[in-house]
Amino acid sequence: MRKILLLAIIFVTVSASGCAIIGRDRDFRSFDPKALSSVVPGKTTAGQVTKLFGAPTQVVKLSNGNAYMYTRSTSKGTVVWLLLVTLANYDRQYDQVVFFFDKNDVLTHHGTSLNAAGAAYGMPF
Repeated sequence: MRKILLLAIIFVTVSASGCAIIGRDRDFRSFDPKALSSVVPGKTTAGQVTKLFGAPTQVVKLSNGNAYMYTRSTSKGTVVWLLLVTLANYDRQYDQVVFFFDKNDVLTHHGTSLNAAGAAYGMPF
């Protein structure tokens, strides 16, 4: 009887010792397609870009002007704790828009990379 009770306690302890967590972190507001299409090289100014998109994440000083960088990200993670082993998977993807301005703060060109929607949960093994 004691052996059965001891085995039952060990079984419950080992079975209940695992844990799984799924989480998401968002530093994300998608870029408005209307705002992106309204930006015209040679016409749009740095002030107009700031009105449309807010303060840039980063301003880079270039020899012939400035670059305004806007970055958004989505992160997704999965963690599984077992008795003595921890397994984890973490995925972070970014949306980034960069606007390049000349010395007169007029837009010369811009580029986009939209990958934040591709962040995915995954099995940690």
